Amino acid sequence: MSDRTAALLSNNFIYSSMVFYSLALLSHAIEVAWSVKTPDISIKKTKLDFSRTARIGRLGSAFMLIATLLLAVGVVLRGVSANRVPWGNMYEFSITGALAFSLAYLYALQKYKMRWLGLPAAIALLLTLGTAVALLYRPSAPLVPALKSTWLVIHVAAAIISGGVFLLANFIAGTYLILDHYERKAGRPLWMQKFPKLEDLDNFSYRLIALVFPLWTFSVIAGAIWAEAAWGRYWGWDPKETRAIVTGKQIGRAHV
Repeated sequence: MSDRTAALLSNNFIYSSMVFYSLALLSHAIEVAWSVKTPDISIKKTKLDFSRTARIGRLGSAFMLIATLLLAVGVVLRGVSANRVPWGNMYEFSITGALAFSLAYLYALQKYKMRWLGLPAAIALLLTLGTAVALLYRPSAPLVPALKSTWLVIHVAAAIISGGVFLLANFIAGTYLILDHYERKAGRPLWMQKFPKLEDLDNFSYRLIALVFPLWTFSVIAGAIWAEAAWGRYWGWDPKETRAIVTGKQIGRAHV
């Protein structure tokens, strides 16, 4: 397979994954919308009946799985086309980060039955991939000499895994804040009745962050070592470096 063919196939697989993420979004939206039910005309209070939409919900999960597999193939082919790991620019970082997030979601779906997260997860994945394709795309090419280092694999792999899991934890924490806001006032909206308890959301978000925070810290350290090898200095206070250390400090302070 030529490099050009691999690059074209990578693009096609990524576009295909976006189609299936869109189908997953539609399926999960229907799951929520069609679960609203008034069981009897004499009962004015509307209720939720997710048993009626269980099939479309499972279909949405299947679409998410297919989309993740297609995206994984697209990421691998991107690496094949460039004869290196596919983490050399923001486009490649974004599609690989989306893959990490999607895998984290599928793990949470299998382990903790968190299908309720499918709708916002599909939206986040489509926004990430859409931004990557529309704004960040770069043709497949070899790395510049300064970036050719083993630390590329070590640093960027740690950052991608951390970023994907942090994004999932962020969605769960955001859901917690929204639910907490409603429960302090008039109670949960009808469509959020199926969401887990606040304590469960808080515990799961904390566990995810506690799991990958050491990995994120390691990625910052590895990036500094790589910078010294490439440019002769460990730290330069450029925007990316500054934001990385500020983010780590904020996460650590919030979850101590």
